[in-house]
Amino acid sequence: MPYLRDLLDHTIQITETIELQREITNGLMETHLSMMSFKMNEVMKVLTVIATIFIPLTFIVGIYGMNFPNMPEMQWPWAYYALWGVMICVVLFMLFYFKRKKWF
Repeated sequence: MPYLRDLLDHTIQITETIELQREITNGLMETHLSMMSFKMNEVMKVLTVIATIFIPLTFIVGIYGMNFPNMPEMQWPWAYYALWGVMICVVLFMLFYFKRKKWF
């Protein structure tokens, strides 16, 4: 009988140790998943900023990529440089805005 009580005590102790280890493992897994989610959010934020910068530029280039003969600015000698200036100003404004909002 004393041997069986001792065996029961050891079994209860081992079971409690296993439960404690399971809780620790679950906590570590949750921490790991949280860190992975944070890293993925950072990557998604950078990709969103890059896409947001290039979408207006793509729109401008798409309009000027159309070959319409009646576009008045096509006849201006400085239209090419003005378009580059507008696109650079758009990019600089967006970068300034994102830095001010601390997104980038």
